[in-house]
Amino acid sequence: MSYAQQVVESASQDRLYKLIEERLRPGADQAAIDRRIWDLFGEDWAVMFTDLSGFSRKVEEFGIIHFLQVIHESERLFIPLIDRHDGILIKVEGDSLLVLFRSTQSALECAIDMQRAAQDYNKDRSDAEKILLCVGLGFGKLLKLGDRDVFGAEVNAASKLGEDTAKAWEILVTGAAQKSAAGMPGVSFTPIAEIPSGAKAAFRVQYTL
Repeated sequence: MSYAQQVVESASQDRLYKLIEERLRPGADQAAIDRRIWDLFGEDWAVMFTDLSGFSRKVEEFGIIHFLQVIHESERLFIPLIDRHDGILIKVEGDSLLVLFRSTQSALECAIDMQRAAQDYNKDRSDAEKILLCVGLGFGKLLKLGDRDVFGAEVNAASKLGEDTAKAWEILVTGAAQKSAAGMPGVSFTPIAEIPSGAKAAFRVQYTL
């Protein structure tokens, strides 16, 4: 990481924490401070969370070293596709990726390409070696701290959809993401009952592998 990037990231974080400290003072105008925070850090992004299906259970069965290999292979497959679709990889946590895109269509196109890459990779591989991808997508105004972290209702909803609700091969989106991708060719959306906190609706993406 370059020195300039470190300065930018720490400056954003420091500024946010100073405003939060100001917000905690007795008599603080919290609504005004909140507006300042959103003015400084609020940006519209599509957010993607990915997860590998059955990871925890299979770690117990096959061992952690084997699945470190699976994680390595998934990153080797997916990160070039994220770059190709102009995504920004914000975080890698275990078998999960957090990625930002400027549009939901770019995020959705990337998610479909990732699923297709996984399908090609899995041909003639044992069940233990297969990469089974789950994806959750959200869209809306987020608090973005440099390229270090993001916060917001759509972040939380996308995380819930991708890491907890989606099954292998599924791409689930919030209502806001579905609305922003309306009219995208080659896909359709089916409502699902499991609506995560922070979202008004959720949908399963129908697409062709």
